[in-house]
Amino acid sequence: MHWTEHDLPHGVRWHSESAAPIPRRVVVADERMRADTAYRLVCEGTGLLWRGDFHQARQMIQALRRRIDRTAPRPGGAPAESFHHYRRFRSHRARVLGRLVIELGADYSIALRRAPDVRQACTETYGPPRESMMIAFTELLGAIGAQQWRANGVEVAALGARIHPHYGVFSPVRGEYVDLVARAPLPVRARTAFDLGTGTGVLAAVLARRGIERVVATDINPRALVCARDNIDRLDLGDRVEVTGPDLYPPGVADIIVCNPPWLPARPSAALEQGVYDPGSVMLRGFLHGLSAHLVSGGEGWLILSDLAERLGLRASAEVAGLIETAGLRVVDRIDTRARHPRTRDTADPLHAARAAEVTSLWRLAGGRPCREIRPNAPHE
Repeated sequence: MHWTEHDLPHGVRWHSESAAPIPRRVVVADERMRADTAYRLVCEGTGLLWRGDFHQARQMIQALRRRIDRTAPRPGGAPAESFHHYRRFRSHRARVLGRLVIELGADYSIALRRAPDVRQACTETYGPPRESMMIAFTELLGAIGAQQWRANGVEVAALGARIHPHYGVFSPVRGEYVDLVARAPLPVRARTAFDLGTGTGVLAAVLARRGIERVVATDINPRALVCARDNIDRLDLGDRVEVTGPDLYPPGVADIIVCNPPWLPARPSAALEQGVYDPGSVMLRGFLHGLSAHLVSGGEGWLILSDLAERLGLRASAEVAGLIETAGLRVVDRIDTRARHPRTRDTADPLHAARAAEVTSLWRLAGGRPCREIRPNAPHE
C-alpha cells in the first residue's frame, strides 16, 4: 500500500482478513477532517490513513456508519428480495467503513495518541509479528473484540462451563442448537461419535459430557481446529475427544454422527462468513451422502438445521427431506425448537419476520428405507 506523507513516498504491506482490495488512493487523515468530507472520500474509494487520536478514529467510524445507515433497506417486500438487498447493503457498508485504515508496527504496536496495547489481540488474530502492515480500523476493532470473547468465553448451560471462541470461529451464542444435542435421546449402547464441522468444539464436548467414550471432531478451518483443541483441553476432555481435519469425515464408523452445517445456501462475501453461508449446500449434501458409509448398524446421524433458508425463500420447503431421501436415509424423529437470539425481537431488522418465526431442528437420521414425511414437533419455547 503506497501513499505520500510529508512530501515523502511510503509503502507498507496491506492485509485484509476479508480479502478487501487495497484502496485506489490514500490520504492522511485525523480528527481535523470533517465527517462529511471523510464520507465523500471513502465512498469514492479513497483510503483514509488515520494519524490522529485513536479514540477519535472510533468516533469517525461511528459517524461514517450513521451516514451509511441512512440508505439501509427497510422491512418489506418478498423475503428473498429483502435478504439480497440486506446482504448487498451489509457488504457495501463493510467495504466503505474498511477504507479507514491504520498502520501496525513490526511488533503490532500503534503509534497513535491514546492507542491501546493491541499486540496480544493481533498475535491471536494474525500470528507472530513479522513486519509492519496496514489494516482496516474496523478489522482491528474486530480483533480486539475477539480477544475479549476469547478471554471471557461464552457460558454454555449444557456444559455448565464456558467455551472460548477464537477470531474467525463461529461463537456458540445461539444456545438452542446446543440444547438440542444435549437433550436428544442417544442410540442404545452408543459409545462413539463424530462431530463434523466442530467449530469451537462445543458439540463434541457436549457429547463427551453425555457419556460418549470417544468423539472425533473435524473441521476444514485451521483456526477452528486450534480453537476446538484449546476448548477441549480447557474442559479436560482431551482423553475422549480428538480434533482433526481438514476432511469432513474422519476414517471409520461411529454410533452418532452430528453435523451443524452453515444454515444459509448463499455465497460468503468473506472467509469469516463461512460459518453462516454454504453455497450450493455443499456441506449439507456431503454430510448426507457420506452418512450411511460411516454409521454403525443401529447408529444415527444428527442433522441440526434452521429453517431460516426456507423462510427467506433461499431453499424449497421440501428440499431437505428430498436430499435425505436421495441419500437413502430415513427420518427416525425430528426435534424442533424456536430461535431465542436477540434478533428475533429486532423489528427494525429487514429480515425480522423470518427470524421471529425461525425454527431450529435436530433431524435423527438412520440408514435404510426412504424417509417418510415427518410433521414438525411443537416447538419448545
